[in-house]
Amino acid sequence: MAAGALSRPDGRWLMHRRPHGKHHGGLWEFPGGKVEPGETPAIALSRELEEELGIRIAPSHFEAASFAETDAGENRAGLVILLYTATRWDGEPRPLQAGAAVDWFEKDAIIDLDLPPLDRMLCRRLFERYPPHANS
Repeated sequence: MAAGALSRPDGRWLMHRRPHGKHHGGLWEFPGGKVEPGETPAIALSRELEEELGIRIAPSHFEAASFAETDAGENRAGLVILLYTATRWDGEPRPLQAGAAVDWFEKDAIIDLDLPPLDRMLCRRLFERYPPHANS
């Protein structure tokens, strides 16, 4: 999996709320998705952001930031999410899935959102690099 932490010059970060009825429905996350066979994570993220948010980001504009992972459990595979940052893109992010939402948050507000466990881990790791109020 690949996810994007998009930031604006005002120090706010984009978060995506998953539609209800989906896994982790109603929770906020860094937007992104699965890496398909033959794709690099950056190419997959570029594709996913266009499909989910209607924006275009060249894979070369992503900067690797962190990762989070779960262990494999009984009847389930482990999961790894690679997190990339981006500060420029074409288009205005908007939710293209029914029931989804997007919004821009200050770093310290993201920590208080309802997040899936791996996204909470990604937030902690990302904001160690970009502490709250560093750009504010």
